[in-house]
Amino acid sequence: MEVLVRLLALLAVLLVGAGFRSSGVLDAGRTARLNAVAYYGALPALIFVSTYEQSIGELVSGALIAGLLVVLFTTAGLAWVVHRTQEASGRQSVAVVQSYHSNLGYLGLPLVAATFGAQVTAVASVILGVVTLIQLPLTIVVLSTVNGTDAELTGALRGLATNPVLLSLVAGLATGSIGATVPGTLALGLDAVGSLALPLALLCVGASLTIDLPSIDFGATGSVVALKIVWMPVLAWAVFSALAVDTATFVAAVVMFGTPTAVSTYVFAAELGGDEQFASLNVFTTTLVSILTLFVLITLVT
Repeated sequence: MEVLVRLLALLAVLLVGAGFRSSGVLDAGRTARLNAVAYYGALPALIFVSTYEQSIGELVSGALIAGLLVVLFTTAGLAWVVHRTQEASGRQSVAVVQSYHSNLGYLGLPLVAATFGAQVTAVASVILGVVTLIQLPLTIVVLSTVNGTDAELTGALRGLATNPVLLSLVAGLATGSIGATVPGTLALGLDAVGSLALPLALLCVGASLTIDLPSIDFGATGSVVALKIVWMPVLAWAVFSALAVDTATFVAAVVMFGTPTAVSTYVFAAELGGDEQFASLNVFTTTLVSILTLFVLITLVT
């Protein structure tokens, strides 16, 4: 019951964000500023406080990396097969990337931190960093290739070097690995800032969600939903069970891969020739349905 109440609270915050957008409280400029606070402040703080007491050897293993690669690339490959019949390249490319590109930062990690213990959260932080390094370039390549648009992949890769999520992960793991001490006051302050990551992110996501009912392609959107929030966590469950990883790694992987499609896929679709309305609809639908599927996943793994 506690998990259900927490997820319903997440849905309520999402709807508040959507309401703020409709009423004009969160216009594009304010949403962008709120997004910056979450992305450059709250989320890095959450990642750092989750990892600074852990050494890299305790969190990163060959089994973890192998499992992440298998789940991500298997889902991407299956998505390519499932969506190959889409006639419009803009819709096909969006369907493929939104079937595997997870909302790990804005929803996954904050949700894990609010629901599970420190060890699971630390592993989830590593998953966020590793998968971000893979799914971001992969999404750019798929969209630009299918749509025949030019994309500066080297620029995106350079951007990863200054990504606040990755920098905070490296800083946290480095601090834990060398055994450096973080002052208590600083740790408490970062923990307080990190606790804002989930509500801020949900408001931003809610303010970004739009839906155009007449344009719904139920078959295509249903396929994206099925692959992203049903197939992907089920595959993660099977893969990480077979790898016999520890409980924290198993729980973190299943829940993180059970998150909905990332809002950033809408931005990439707009920039690289994808179907923007279709992308927005899929983000909205996977986010809404994931409230139920995440409840099931969290219940099963706890």
